[in-house]
Amino acid sequence: MDVASTTSATGAAAAQASRSASTVLSSDFETFIKMLTVQMENQDPLNPMESTEFATQLATFSGVEQQVKSNDLLAALSAQMSLMGVSQLSGWIGMEGRAVAPVVFEGAPVRLTIAGDSLADRHELVVRDSLGTEVQRLAVSGDREEIAWLGTDASGTVLAPGTYDVTVESFSGAEVVASTPVEVHGRIIEARIDAGQTILVMENGQEVGAASLLGLRLPRPDQ
Repeated sequence: MDVASTTSATGAAAAQASRSASTVLSSDFETFIKMLTVQMENQDPLNPMESTEFATQLATFSGVEQQVKSNDLLAALSAQMSLMGVSQLSGWIGMEGRAVAPVVFEGAPVRLTIAGDSLADRHELVVRDSLGTEVQRLAVSGDREEIAWLGTDASGTVLAPGTYDVTVESFSGAEVVASTPVEVHGRIIEARIDAGQTILVMENGQEVGAASLLGLRLPRPDQ
């Protein structure tokens, strides 16, 4: 079911609920008036009820009626806002996102944006596995650039599928002066709201929070 049909169905359901609530309120009000009329007809003529008592009862019922209507309106607005959020998320599907996150490697090259400290003497791309073991280290320019990381170790052997921590270490002499995490690129295939947070799923299965997204663009023709 697409977003448009979902929106229509939910809107119809909200309208139906509102109509049902209005019907119930109308029925309850008629019942209340009948009860009030019977109460007036059967009151003690020697000790009649004060007119203010009737006014108070009417005001109380009217207040409850208005509160119920307000609650129905708020529920309908909440449903519409939720649908708007889903509709906006659908526009992200198929886009290429860029975010700072651990690199999920599934055997295919992963596009990364890397950069080092501009004041450092040299820079190295360092890759560590999920246990923190260094599996690759290679020299890079330090300039901000987009590369295709092949996912190989120092001997050129393709690494096992998994999650890797990839950073650019910048050196001044022998001292590391900065460690900059890489930015991961990936085509977005799913966007969902989980516990109030927007989660984006990329084509390799990697999940990133929308809050950590740094860029969004149309995929290039060669991808």
